[in-house]
Amino acid sequence: MPQADPAATLLSWYDTHARDLPWRVPPQDRLAGVRPDPYRVWLSEVMLQQTTVAAVKDYFHRFTRRWPTVEALAGAEDADVMAEWAGLGYYARARNLLKCARAVTRDHGGRFPEDHVALLGLPGIGPYTAAAIAAIAFDHPETVLDGNVERVMARLHDIHDPLPGAKETLRARAAELTPRERPGDHAQAVMDLGATICTPRAPACGICPWRDPCLARARGTAAILPRKTPKRPKPTRYGIAYLAEREDGAVLLERRPDKGLLGGMLGWPGPEWGDAPDETPPFEADWRELPGEVRHTFTHFHLVLRLRCAILRADASPDGLEPIARHEFRPQALPTVMRKAHDLWRSAAADGSRVRTD
Repeated sequence: MPQADPAATLLSWYDTHARDLPWRVPPQDRLAGVRPDPYRVWLSEVMLQQTTVAAVKDYFHRFTRRWPTVEALAGAEDADVMAEWAGLGYYARARNLLKCARAVTRDHGGRFPEDHVALLGLPGIGPYTAAAIAAIAFDHPETVLDGNVERVMARLHDIHDPLPGAKETLRARAAELTPRERPGDHAQAVMDLGATICTPRAPACGICPWRDPCLARARGTAAILPRKTPKRPKPTRYGIAYLAEREDGAVLLERRPDKGLLGGMLGWPGPEWGDAPDETPPFEADWRELPGEVRHTFTHFHLVLRLRCAILRADASPDGLEPIARHEFRPQALPTVMRKAHDLWRSAAADGSRVRTD
């Protein structure tokens, strides 16, 4: 008896079990001729880098309501986009988002190119994102390899070589399975399989559409795959955040440089983070150290922030800082670590820890 085609089996499963995602055209609609919007595909893929679907959904809805087309996003103010992005992390993505939208609008008449090579020429689009756009938006037979797909391929073929070294082997295996028909739906189907069935812990092998050809299931190794090279422990850096409020209610923030961590974002001034941060305040004031500290984890290090606060006269305007009026200040527009500092500051203020300068 001939074996079933794995791609056809997976697509049949996907037609019934596809996740309902705001950026996705459901398989039934896609089969009826509805084409995905490349703008929405691109935006979702950029947002989903290093982030979960649950975390991205609200951001995606807000972005597409405010900027429904790539041309609209290209015309947005940088500060508005950075503020809407606050909390998603990896802020270089937001800067590249604007650069890419403007390049598509300026150089491609507001239409994303279909060609994989042309997509790679756009700011912020690497091999994964280019493959995802080409496959999902334009139905090109590209191989889309994210963490979910890596896990599925490692288990399906019982590959024990550790990541990231095994990435190209897993890509080759995924490419072998990519069909000429419905490659965009296939790419999303493999990702859905990894997200909902072939999960990192306790995979639901009994209901998996690929349970029969899966070598890891047959050999009892699914739980230990994919293997990963052990990561080095993250170092801890230390810093100080200076939170100042004027008597008129305005807060004083600094715009971080475009390049680097939290680039282009507003935040509380302070010295460079390191083993022993400079204790010199950004300007003279009656600073008071707040009890407690802010802890936050970035990709490559842990951060511990001490907080100092002061209240200034209503006419205070230190060089290099932006006074943000009380009615214009949105804590949710701050990066997560800066919002944590704000929340601790306000909590301390409620307990009577505010001070005033002469």
